[in-house]
Amino acid sequence: MADKKKKQRFYVEENESIDACLDRMKNDGYTPVHRMEEPVLKEVKKNGKIEIEVSHQRIVFEGKLLED
Repeated sequence: MADKKKKQRFYVEENESIDACLDRMKNDGYTPVHRMEEPVLKEVKKNGKIEIEVSHQRIVFEGKLLED
């Protein structure tokens, strides 16, 4: 079995609840220590130019490995 990282990021996937993500973390042996939001960008064509806009925010949890 491969060694797990001491810290790992878990992304709340589309159509997944925050609770489901936290359960997934716990099942993998991690506990949340930090919650962040990252912007998801998209390209939009306006007036003949391509501009970058924020599409939505994605929730990310940083998990710390639980010691046995």
